[in-house]
Amino acid sequence: MKLKKHHLSVLIVAILFGVAGVFAYRELQEPQKPANGESPAGIDVASVLATSLPDLEGRSQALAQWQGKVMVLNFWAPWCPPCREEIPGFLKLQEKYGDKGLVFVGIALDELDRVQSYVDEIGIHYPILIGGPEAGQLSSAAGNRLGGLPYTLVLDREGKPVAHYTGAVAEHTLEELVKPLL
Repeated sequence: MKLKKHHLSVLIVAILFGVAGVFAYRELQEPQKPANGESPAGIDVASVLATSLPDLEGRSQALAQWQGKVMVLNFWAPWCPPCREEIPGFLKLQEKYGDKGLVFVGIALDELDRVQSYVDEIGIHYPILIGGPEAGQLSSAAGNRLGGLPYTLVLDREGKPVAHYTGAVAEHTLEELVKPLL
């Protein structure tokens, strides 16, 4: 009888962890949207927009230059499978809505040669910036409390955070979010 009680206890604990895992997974997959138009906790938009990083040619690019557009700021790396999974959808959305005021800005967390190789391979045509040592701090200022990749922050035309995601974002999910903002 004691062994059966032990099995029941283990089963209950496993179920509890399973339920907690489902909630954690949903938390990571669902966009984190601010309530009542407020800025989500942990996002310092002023610091994000005040940042400048080098592009693929080494020229410094200020993130603030894209204010006035709906900006999808994506932290990624070419070695990151979920990053590679979401980028083709980003390319399609940039192509479809770029002339309506949507801009994707990729902040790559890797060395220039690896980033350039992947950009050339897949044909990324939106701005790619190279995140150096300050990229971790920038990602944190953008609300990446888990420090994971990919991490995506969506800003409206006024530069206000609309949603942020940890993990790959499906094309249709992002399209439903940005389309009304355009």
